[in-house]
Amino acid sequence: MKSVLIIGLGRFGRHLAKRMQEYGNSVMAIEVDEERANDAVDIIADIQIADSCDPKVIQSLGVSNFDLCFVTCQNDFEAALTTTYLLKSAGARYVVARASRDMHRRLLLKNGADYAIYTERDYAEKMAVRFGVDNIFDFNELTANLGIYEIKTPDRWVGKSIIELNVRKNFSIEIVAKQNEMEEAEQILDPHYRFEKNVHLYVIGSPEAIQLITQ
Repeated sequence: MKSVLIIGLGRFGRHLAKRMQEYGNSVMAIEVDEERANDAVDIIADIQIADSCDPKVIQSLGVSNFDLCFVTCQNDFEAALTTTYLLKSAGARYVVARASRDMHRRLLLKNGADYAIYTERDYAEKMAVRFGVDNIFDFNELTANLGIYEIKTPDRWVGKSIIELNVRKNFSIEIVAKQNEMEEAEQILDPHYRFEKNVHLYVIGSPEAIQLITQ
């Protein structure tokens, strides 16, 4: 279980708090707007109505005791920037901040955020990959140049094994798991596994490597 501080209870903050608690984490929230705080009381038991841009408020929270601090201030970049700076200055271990544009993401990272979420860009990229690229069914970004992809098994691989194709060396990817329509995903540990038709593969690789094998 992790201790989580969420600052800002707009739609994104409320959904984040709900999911974090469903995964067994302890969540505390800060919201400057009383109405938004009241809208979230059925989701989060521990909510404080306070201004996160006030250094005294941040100092009073003991932010170094939280494993994660999320800054999800709704439509207020200045507040997000100030809050991020104050959290890191007060000893926050790991700060994740939400940005609404790429310039804001870069500024948040320079101002102390350990990770910046650019939700519109991230979701747009995910949708572009999922619906705009043949033979790719899902995608999750790990870094700018690395992701986990759900792909169709290439026809030219069917009947051949991982070791026979020397997948890591020849295609610069890692095979993680497989899944057909009737079963849950199953991890692939055996290098002698032979690829099957109509089976989806979960692979880790760069966009360029994935594009080459799915063409």
